[in-house]
Amino acid sequence: MQHLKVLVATDLTDESLETLRAAENISIEVVPPKTAVVRDALHDVHAMITREDLQIDEPLLDHAPNLRLIGRMAAGLSGIDMETATARGILVMNMPGISAIAAGEHTLTLMLALSRKLVVNHNSIKEGWWLLDRKRQVGTQLYGKTLGIIGLGRVGRVVSMRALAFGMDVLAYDPYLSVESVPDSRIQLVGMNELLGRSDYITVHVPLTRETKLMIDATAIRHMKSGVRFINAAHGAIVDEDALAQALKEGRVAGAGIDTFTQEPPYSSPLIGLENVVHTPHIGDNTLEAMQDLSLNMVQQVIDALNDDDYRNVVNMPLLPGVDYETVRPYMHLANCIGSLHYALARNPVKRVGIEILGEEMSGLIKPVTVGVLKGILTPILGDKVSFVNAPILATERGWQITQVKGLKSVDYSQVVICQVTLDDGEEITITGTLLDRKEPHIVQINQYRTHFVPEGHLLIMGSYDKPGVIGTIGSLMAENEVNIASWQTGRAEPGGNTLTILTLDQPLTEKMMTKLQNLDFVRHVRQIKI
Repeated sequence: MQHLKVLVATDLTDESLETLRAAENISIEVVPPKTAVVRDALHDVHAMITREDLQIDEPLLDHAPNLRLIGRMAAGLSGIDMETATARGILVMNMPGISAIAAGEHTLTLMLALSRKLVVNHNSIKEGWWLLDRKRQVGTQLYGKTLGIIGLGRVGRVVSMRALAFGMDVLAYDPYLSVESVPDSRIQLVGMNELLGRSDYITVHVPLTRETKLMIDATAIRHMKSGVRFINAAHGAIVDEDALAQALKEGRVAGAGIDTFTQEPPYSSPLIGLENVVHTPHIGDNTLEAMQDLSLNMVQQVIDALNDDDYRNVVNMPLLPGVDYETVRPYMHLANCIGSLHYALARNPVKRVGIEILGEEMSGLIKPVTVGVLKGILTPILGDKVSFVNAPILATERGWQITQVKGLKSVDYSQVVICQVTLDDGEEITITGTLLDRKEPHIVQINQYRTHFVPEGHLLIMGSYDKPGVIGTIGSLMAENEVNIASWQTGRAEPGGNTLTILTLDQPLTEKMMTKLQNLDFVRHVRQIKI
């Protein structure tokens, strides 16, 4: 079992660190999240765990030749060069929803603090004043007010249910959500402008993307209801801080609760120091319960992914959300074996790869199956550089055409993967595989030859002419060289025509033996491969 090293560049709980240390094949190094320190430690690291305070860009990744996995202790992925990580076959995983309760409750904390002018009233007593100015200290109730939630994901839903408990009317804007998916019939889905114009309170709960960057700009703020209170505990770059600060100074926005800033620490933020702003240092997920859950879940995710047991929350791997990896893995393994066999049989460069899947159980698995095939073809060429993450990119770089095709079916099995590879000289090779008991891969046809073998171990693939004495001659040659044959499968197109034989051997053949086989008069071609 390969020894693996995990670099921890953030705070984890003691229990989660002990879980890492207890893993049989894993050692850890804990460093502060400073770029220079992390860079110097990356040369022999296989996985790293970080938060958003560490920028993971291409120059940093250049110092990580063995890196397989980046674990981000948050739902957001800002600061990670996803394109470079994916091209290098590095898995990137996040932690969506683990801290939703903590972030949702903190949003309500900011709303209440704004409503009751908590900071102003706290400071008045701290400074020796009981009632400094009763009108200045007067608050507002949440009951009966309208809350507009931008983004009704995990955190948005936590906020919505608690706001309903306060007796608030709840509006929501989420272009990716249908009415049927709304968690409570009392929540009204509306357009963005309607939400901005009707809401007494507005809170944002969206990830940072091209679409959401600076979505709360001067134009959006002008559409807001006068006297609105605004809360951002999602990501600082969603908001134009200068425009929000100006609106706060003019009184068009009555107050703001800010937990995240465009730049952190926010040394130059125009929001810092305004009396009608309650600001906290990005602590939305910083509770004992959330920290423990985040740490333990991330550590277990990293261990499982490094040991190929599961790939939960990997964002750049072609797995369907909610699909159990244990269900998908056997099909990806089958596809990978089919790809390896294609490499062994191809005598010219690959030009096109066509994939067809058949069977109800395989519905929706075309992407992971395709990636499995590509990885199988590419690994013998490029070695460890290839992973399930970057195989499509590497195939595209080589000019391969990757397509989903129909009509390749050639055998009667209920669940099959069929892959047809077209070579530069126009030759087409079609391989069909299936799973027995949903677990064990079997190759059931190669071109026109019916077969039935498990694609693993040392395989000898031999095309020959169908004539007497083939089995005896090959058997004698193997016996003379003390090579044991574990299994023998032969398929033929027609009696007296061509045959395709697959031998499973206990050991690989030497070059001398391969040459002897190739020189036999009944052998058309011979290849060997280890899967």
